[in-house]
Amino acid sequence: MDTLPATHIELAAWLRLSLAPGLKPAALRLLLGAFGLPEAIFNQSPEALAEFAGEAAARAVLAPSGPDFDAQLDAVIAWSELPGNHVVTLDDPAYPPALLTMPDPPPLLYIKGRLELLHTKAVALVGSRSATPQGAEDAERFARELSQAGVTIVSGLALGIDGAAHRGGLEGAGSTVAVIGTGADLVYPAAHHALARQIATQGAILSEWPLGTPARAANFPQRNRLIAGLVSGVVIVEAAMRSGSLITARLANEMGRDIFALPGSIHAPLSRGCHRIIKQGAKLVETPDEVLEELGIAKPVATAPASPTAPPAMSAEALQLLDALGHAPATLEILATRTEMGDAALQNTLLQLELAGQVTALPGGRFTRATHG
Repeated sequence: MDTLPATHIELAAWLRLSLAPGLKPAALRLLLGAFGLPEAIFNQSPEALAEFAGEAAARAVLAPSGPDFDAQLDAVIAWSELPGNHVVTLDDPAYPPALLTMPDPPPLLYIKGRLELLHTKAVALVGSRSATPQGAEDAERFARELSQAGVTIVSGLALGIDGAAHRGGLEGAGSTVAVIGTGADLVYPAAHHALARQIATQGAILSEWPLGTPARAANFPQRNRLIAGLVSGVVIVEAAMRSGSLITARLANEMGRDIFALPGSIHAPLSRGCHRIIKQGAKLVETPDEVLEELGIAKPVATAPASPTAPPAMSAEALQLLDALGHAPATLEILATRTEMGDAALQNTLLQLELAGQVTALPGGRFTRATHG
């Protein structure tokens, strides 16, 4: 050990603490508060440790490390030296500040990708692995619009809603963070290999589990606690009555985070979990704007060209658009599909119709014909 540089000796002490069997993060935090760094903790007597964190924690700290500890340390050092990989300890300025508000932040985090995303305003979007096509579409749209407002989208890389949330998050400035339940050197599920690669490049992947940790059912509730810890709010898109997303919502609620849920049909099994938490006080949301508003985040302003003169007579495009609008509210996406207009033309024509008093913009990015009564 003496031949290691100081940073590696420090990392070795953190790794030893993070691997100490039976040492709970909350007890570790007490010990760090009392003695400072891990190396100082290892120099204490069993009595001194027990006084601050109890006898079980003292025994866990002072138990000798396992026979393969040196190999594990070498693996962590080698992994951390690969491009884009970071091992972040609890006392590192790069440690996500939101996690420090938890009672039991993990001592070590393994992160691939952009560390700065862990210091931004973030919202979790979570839901069922067996999402409906509509649910996946909603998750992707909410994630995209929140990300376009600069919010980082946090999810768990699972199939279904999580995957859709990450894809939407990647499309905006806020990008996305995947909190995973395996070692950071593994991808689970295998179907998300390509998505995980993209997130590691454009976003960030975060794990508290030692390298090589496989997917175990017991790890996922603990993974959900980190998702809840990283964010200002959690949006549940689709959830059955017994679902991991509801655990995330409960943990987030205990940490004082905002909880939002998308409603659905009373006949849909995947709406029942959402309706249940709405009854328990979660905020019912129908649009991404409502989430931004609740969290006090300004929506990016689409600047419209000033119109110094009276609007001209309606163009052929404007008449086509009014026709496409029909008599029910429609979103930009729907209008783009119906008219096959390009984005810029569509925006300009809508603006022209608004100025002419023919169209009214509704909350949530929908438009309707103005009623002249």
